[in-house]
Amino acid sequence: MTEPSGASSDKPRRPVVVPAIALVAFTAVGITALLGGLSEAPEEPEALGPGSVLDQGLYSTKFVESRVTVERAESQFDEDKRFVELVFEVTNKGDQTYQVGLPPMKLEQAYMSDSFAGSLVKIAPAFPKEAGPFTFAQARGGETRQLHPGVTSQVILRYRLKDNEQPPEKVTVDVASFEYKPGFNSNTPRWQMVTKENLKTMKFDPKIKARVSLAVKKGDAT
Repeated sequence: MTEPSGASSDKPRRPVVVPAIALVAFTAVGITALLGGLSEAPEEPEALGPGSVLDQGLYSTKFVESRVTVERAESQFDEDKRFVELVFEVTNKGDQTYQVGLPPMKLEQAYMSDSFAGSLVKIAPAFPKEAGPFTFAQARGGETRQLHPGVTSQVILRYRLKDNEQPPEKVTVDVASFEYKPGFNSNTPRWQMVTKENLKTMKFDPKIKARVSLAVKKGDAT
């Protein structure tokens, strides 16, 4: 007599063997999927040092040096002032005049700038607010805040040191770049900072093209 379909059997079933490595791989994939899927490792910015030249799209920039300088007191009622300076040689590659500008106070505000110093999106170590920064370009008539098209200018970014304050051993700068493309609300192309969307803040962060490290030359200024 034939057993009905689905009836139990007294024969022992063979255990199914799953290799341990397969279990580990399955678990890893499952955790990765739970955390939002596979993601690419962030691209490391180019590491540069003194004398390096970087094509920023809108600007061609040579990172000359970092140094301590002293402005001597002009009278007995004044006092000497010491600064940490970053020195650049900047060529405006656009077809109009742009501003020297200032580094952004907050990273999320950087993308709105098309000035040169606006592309210096992070400076470490961080200096206190009362230290600056101060920026200007050297010109024949003195200092200027403008960068004219096709002209190479020496740009100075400086922070004031307190009395007896020791300068850092080096300064590291994260530098962004620019691309010529239509704006967010306009089809007219213009120079704007290269950015990437931050899904956590729902804002645009500058894409760091280079990380520049400059040893601070102290000389006799300390």
